[in-house]
Amino acid sequence: MIALLASAVATGYLPGALLFRLPILDRPRRAALDPAERAFWAIVISAMLTLSVSFCLAAFGHYRWRYVLSADLILAAVVAASGRRRLLYDGTARANAWVLAPAGLIALALWVFPQPSEYIIGGKDPGVYMNAGVQIAQRGSLVIHDAAVSSLPTQARDLFFPQHDGRPYYSNRFMGFFLFDPDSGLVIDQFPHLYPTAIAIGYGMAGLTGARYAATACAVVGVLALYFLGARLVGNAAGAAAAGLLAIHVVQVWHARIPNSEVLAQGLLLAGLLALARAHQDDDVFFAPVAGLLLGLLMFTRLDGVFAVGLASVGLALHWSVGGRVRIAFVATLTVALVLFAAYLLIWLAPYAQKPQVWVAVNWMPLTLVAVFALALLVVAGRLRHNERVTAGIRRWLPHAVTAIVVGLAAYAWFVRTAGGRLALHDAESLRMFGWYVHPAAIAAALAGLALVAPRVFWRDPGFFLVACGTAIFVFHRIRIVPEHFWATRRFVPVILPAVLLGIAMTLSSPLAPARLNADARAIRAARYILRLAVLALVAWGFWNVTARVRPHVEYAGVIPRLEALAARFTVQDLIVVESRSASDMHVLALPLAYIYNRTVLVLSSRKPDKAAWLAFLKWAWAHYRAVYFVGGVGTDVLSRDVAGTSAVSERFLVPQYDSPMNAYPERVRLKEFDFGVYRLVPRSPALPVIDIGEGDGLNVVRFHAAERDARGTYRWTRALSYLILIGVPADARQLVLWMDNGGRPASLQPAQVEAFFGDISLGRVVVGPGMRPYTLPIPAEVASAAASSPDAATVRLHTVTWRPRAVLGATDQRELGVMVSRVEIRRPP
Repeated sequence: MIALLASAVATGYLPGALLFRLPILDRPRRAALDPAERAFWAIVISAMLTLSVSFCLAAFGHYRWRYVLSADLILAAVVAASGRRRLLYDGTARANAWVLAPAGLIALALWVFPQPSEYIIGGKDPGVYMNAGVQIAQRGSLVIHDAAVSSLPTQARDLFFPQHDGRPYYSNRFMGFFLFDPDSGLVIDQFPHLYPTAIAIGYGMAGLTGARYAATACAVVGVLALYFLGARLVGNAAGAAAAGLLAIHVVQVWHARIPNSEVLAQGLLLAGLLALARAHQDDDVFFAPVAGLLLGLLMFTRLDGVFAVGLASVGLALHWSVGGRVRIAFVATLTVALVLFAAYLLIWLAPYAQKPQVWVAVNWMPLTLVAVFALALLVVAGRLRHNERVTAGIRRWLPHAVTAIVVGLAAYAWFVRTAGGRLALHDAESLRMFGWYVHPAAIAAALAGLALVAPRVFWRDPGFFLVACGTAIFVFHRIRIVPEHFWATRRFVPVILPAVLLGIAMTLSSPLAPARLNADARAIRAARYILRLAVLALVAWGFWNVTARVRPHVEYAGVIPRLEALAARFTVQDLIVVESRSASDMHVLALPLAYIYNRTVLVLSSRKPDKAAWLAFLKWAWAHYRAVYFVGGVGTDVLSRDVAGTSAVSERFLVPQYDSPMNAYPERVRLKEFDFGVYRLVPRSPALPVIDIGEGDGLNVVRFHAAERDARGTYRWTRALSYLILIGVPADARQLVLWMDNGGRPASLQPAQVEAFFGDISLGRVVVGPGMRPYTLPIPAEVASAAASSPDAATVRLHTVTWRPRAVLGATDQRELGVMVSRVEIRRPP
């Protein structure tokens, strides 16, 4: 714990605190800031530098946690040695009661954001982020040179990595991980890497636990950034109220506990906008490069960060057009960041950049016209910026115009906009969908706060207003994400939700009655203020009622120890083959097995791999690995005349997963089931086929119900149509023996008749009675000979007359049940 705290201080506070204290760039202005804000900037600057150093090291394949820690300590030592006693503040701002507000917000956030999720599995974006971050920590690079891929024989590649023609990468290694070059095993994940870099830093501090808390740390910084941004813009009370509402809002709480880049984007964007205002509206030159770097890093977090940076730049251009000053340090820093981002996008993120490149190519003419128009506006603004009459008109009417546009579009989206034609339902309903998370009355209050307060404070931070309003228009015009909740709410995290909550809190920005008013007037204004506090309390109460239902939930709780136990069953000398995505969800466990627990894992691309290529691959694998295992459920055709599977272990566990409906609000916790077996693939022995149903039979049964156990042993229920996969049927086989039981079928129903087909040949019908006993069916000689000569496994098809306990007995069992099967044997003539 001491080492963790020391490393957190060394990388998350010390460098920024010392740089902030350097007696350069008009330090008295910084010294005059609130002590809490000075501490906030120490944290933000330190995190910004640590992220930048880590990202650069990883980009060139040299990331190591000890290198980052050393770089921060060396920087701190150099600054301390150069500044020495001059680092002491002289004439700092006097603290007031509001200095305690950030500490209270941190305590609130840490109380509301309990244990983070165990979302390390693949399949969706959070798992991609987590595994990409751990890979940076373990391998030290943004790109992965995967030995499991590069060592694979060329002729076996299509079994696992079918080539994608017409795409800027060869195939998929896992969902969200692109395989560029199978010869070198070059793999890169799908998304920008700054958030995975934050995960890598957390992993360096505290292993997988630290990696999971990366989102929580980012969310806390976002809450603080909103407080300081709101306090500067409309006062401490409004800032604290907005930040408090954000801390308890269900969207913030959810994303504070699940891997996502939006929470990092939130902190970078809000802090960057605050720094931009400090540099230009408050004329503090120190914050110019800070703002440039924060907004520059935003682009390395999310591609749509370019849009936010563009809107912030428009706000700065407006500030310049009415006579304000633009800091060259900001422009230079942001320009360098843009150039580096363009190189990063084209080199490291080629697949991710494909759609934006196509969009730019298709829309190059409108984009050119927009660029020419913007340049012309800048030229005109440059000519008129010293015209006091024009600038006064812009200052007076632009805030009202922005407010009118936003309120008008909100009214249209809420009351008029409907789906139809090319407008999808979730796009048409996007603002109303936001109303599931922020009550419509609260949205109206936010718009009212904007209309009342924005004209008065717009020019204190035009960048914030333009970024918030422009992003809201962009998102609510097209939600641009699968409407699967809570996943869809990510779009609200960086700025829309904070801005709406700040709009609600703006009602607190009006001061109490000045002293010159009489007692009655002051009493009336105080009553109005109390009423506003009551409305704010009602909003907070509504938020908390929703959040309280989600707060105890930990997404995928328990999956980490399950994966650790599964990984412990294998060594680094073993090869693990996982069934394909078309067969089950087992591929979501394959990703962390490979990229967190460092096991050699391949995922089949098909549930029916080519037999010849599969056998050739297995012969190669048996020669190169200690053992070859298959992990999966039922329905994957991996057995043949030459390949058998011996059961190593059967697993079944449930993990909590919150409801995630399409175009609907999530209401409850569901359970995600993992039911699979681990089988060792070996060359087939000459023994006759025998299957103990329910015990390691996953490779031999298809379309049976889940295995069950009672006093009679293990068994499975058949469905109307079920299959048995038999390996090694000899040419002299003459009997198929099935141990079956009708399972207590009511006498009033049709008898439990079962017809067995060997391939396309019917072996006969039997009526299954009560009690588990053998039923013998003859196998024709020509059928056995054909099965023995075929390289494929033999398939026995069972047609059963079924019934439903729910419909007949009123029981809770809704399954379609045939008969209970406990054992299958192939026998030679007696």
